[in-house]
Amino acid sequence: MLRILDAKTGETVPAAPVRRALTRVEAHVPGRDLTGLRVLLTTDLLLRALELGGTPVLPLLTADRHQAELHAAATALGIRPFEDGRDLASGLGEAQVVHVTARDAPVPGTGVTVAVAPAGGPDADALNRLADPAALRLALLDAPRRTAVHLAAGALDEAGRRLGRLRQSVAGWARSPSRPVPEKVRGRLRDAWEDDLDVPGVLGVLRWMESQAEIPDGARFETCAYADRLLALDLTRDLGRPA
Repeated sequence: MLRILDAKTGETVPAAPVRRALTRVEAHVPGRDLTGLRVLLTTDLLLRALELGGTPVLPLLTADRHQAELHAAATALGIRPFEDGRDLASGLGEAQVVHVTARDAPVPGTGVTVAVAPAGGPDADALNRLADPAALRLALLDAPRRTAVHLAAGALDEAGRRLGRLRQSVAGWARSPSRPVPEKVRGRLRDAWEDDLDVPGVLGVLRWMESQAEIPDGARFETCAYADRLLALDLTRDLGRPA
């Protein structure tokens, strides 16, 4: 079961206490900057983790400004579409409400609140010029969401190189016969993301898997494809390309 830290109480609580009941997840985006994108990304991860656990979700976006630009940035980062929170403000029979906000932002009155630390680095216009926005997604996924980050010069280039190497490995592993995801690997992945969305831990499991000689290449491929349901880094993009 996915458990998250409630910023209002300081306690870890189930993200979806009623199994398979609708959970409303609302992103409160402070602006069109890197912190706002990090709030959107954290919301996307939460939605994906809930759905992997079989919980139906209602994703909402609440922002005072730049609605169109935020939706476009979300699409570029592989973030799933959101409904407009202003149009669906009333309850829809959901069993749980989770708000995702920037740290130190006003906390909504009801439901659980997930706080996201600030992020700094390139401005929004520079991000729009990225050849592969998934590099930004990976750079932000590298740090725990409660830790402030600053993407220094070259950070996105390095993330892009890491992502390219991993995609090439996945494409190579795909040439071997498919094998199931090993249960010990699946368990480590789920233990990480169900522990307050520990996505750096998920990435660590993938790095650990690469060093385990007993895991067949076909199982490595299936593991990455499985983890990418949460990470959304398009890890299988290079399948079929020349080695």
